Amino acid sequence: MRITIDRIEGERAVLEFAGDSGRLETLDVPLAALPAGVKEGDTLSFTAAPGALEDAEARLARLKARTPQGPGSFDL
Repeated sequence: MRITIDRIEGERAVLEFAGDSGRLETLDVPLAALPAGVKEGDTLSFTAAPGALEDAEARLARLKARTPQGPGSFDL
């Protein structure tokens, strides 16, 4: 996924990327969460680590198994 730094507003950066529908979407993130020295117009690449989705799904399944069921509980 390619992400463009649309603008920087103080300590926040507005990122622009193509969403699942193909439409451009924006996301505000803390500037400190990005690599040092980034500036408006820079492009970042995001690649999920191999197996990351499977690891996340397995962790979610473990959390669901430990979640109490009944009144007042919620579904993860």
